Amino acid sequence: MGIRFCIEDDVEEITYWQIQQKKRKQQKELRRRETAAIKIQAWWRGTLVRRTLLHMALRACIIQRWWKMTLLRMLEKKRRAALLVYAQRERAVTKLQSLVRMWRIHWRYCQVLHAIYVIQCHWQCHSCQTCAQLQGHCVVTATHLQFHIEIINS
Repeated sequence: MGIRFCIEDDVEEITYWQIQQKKRKQQKELRRRETAAIKIQAWWRGTLVRRTLLHMALRACIIQRWWKMTLLRMLEKKRRAALLVYAQRERAVTKLQSLVRMWRIHWRYCQVLHAIYVIQCHWQCHSCQTCAQLQGHCVVTATHLQFHIEIINS
């Protein structure tokens, strides 16, 4: 009986040891699976975060491009408006200068006509007394008037 009891203790001890070893293997396997699951979860969360950040960056880029385009359109409208105002002023100034030049030339022309009428009137009164001819020419420029008359006695 003593040997049997000893063998039974050994068998119990071996069985206990095997059970403990199985438990350790199961715990080790469980830890390995948990670690693998944690790594997969971390990878997936990282992927989701990176995807979210990428979407946010793309949206921010789209908003920034839209805003830059809007600013460029506003700037272009301002430039066009300034150009139109400048062109209108230039046209007005050019028109005014043209009218002033036209008025000055017309005024000089009227002076020449008046002078010619005066000379003709005096000449008609005078032509009966002398036999002379009038020869003349007139040059009207934007800045001055040149008038030259010669009386030629025949």
